[in-house]
Amino acid sequence: MDLKQLRYFVRVAELGSFTRAASALAVAQPVLSRQIRLLEVELRQNLLVRHGRGAVPTEAGKVLLAHGRGILHQVERAHEDLGQVRGALAGRVAVGLPTSLARALTVPLTRRFRETLPQASLSISEGLSVAMLESLLNGRLDIAVLYNAQPSAGIDIEPLLREELVLVQAGAPGRSQRPPMPLAELAHLPLVIPSRPNAIRMLVESEMARLGCQPQIALEIDGVGAILDLVADGAGSAVLTRHAVNTWVRPESLSVREIGPPALHTLAYLATSSLRPSTLTQAATLDLLRQAALAMAYTPVEAKSPRAQPV
Repeated sequence: MDLKQLRYFVRVAELGSFTRAASALAVAQPVLSRQIRLLEVELRQNLLVRHGRGAVPTEAGKVLLAHGRGILHQVERAHEDLGQVRGALAGRVAVGLPTSLARALTVPLTRRFRETLPQASLSISEGLSVAMLESLLNGRLDIAVLYNAQPSAGIDIEPLLREELVLVQAGAPGRSQRPPMPLAELAHLPLVIPSRPNAIRMLVESEMARLGCQPQIALEIDGVGAILDLVADGAGSAVLTRHAVNTWVRPESLSVREIGPPALHTLAYLATSSLRPSTLTQAATLDLLRQAALAMAYTPVEAKSPRAQPV
């Protein structure tokens, strides 16, 4: 059984599409189809059912998919073990970060990665938690940082850090000295907020519902930078993390104000696929992410203080 054919099959089965798999593998789609057909001929089994929207594995394909993931993982581990003989881990790790944390984590993570794993390669992408969760399941990402993640089939999660949510408005930072705004009062402000199922949007709505009110949505925008641009332009207020404001290009044009009671906090989790065992390089990258998070001035998940404190 050819490893290249096996890798092609696993990619198509995970992505559910020859077109998407060909793009991810950087091969021509006819080449991909021909290699998988050769694999089917060799095994005397139909492995994929083609349909208008893509392809799904047959019962035989599901069996091969489970074995294929394990085989490819063992090949990757063999490369890593050989790399350790040379004195360094190798391999590629794909990490997904939410936009509000990407500015804070990308530079320290990349610096630590280069120092610790000089023979490995790192890919970092930004995205919404829902999209990154899907990418974890289909193998496009090895690790993702997800907000307010819930246990689900095929995904392992662990708490990473807690962030305080604040009210963001246009104006000089000096306005930040105002007392906290009760959440019930915040319901009267027009908000520029992401669309559902964004974690912050869902948290704001659920906490307001507990108080018998609901947010006043002025604009739905799925992008932290665009939200802050609109807030600075006077389109409304926003509920975001302090770090999202501090790492924006013009933080001096915005003011932040604490929210409460009740205070709002969002939790970020490290997420990996339980369907594919982690390689040593991926495990090392997880440790680097934990270190980078600890270096940030956030409350550890176990802490009881409602305010973010350096650790």
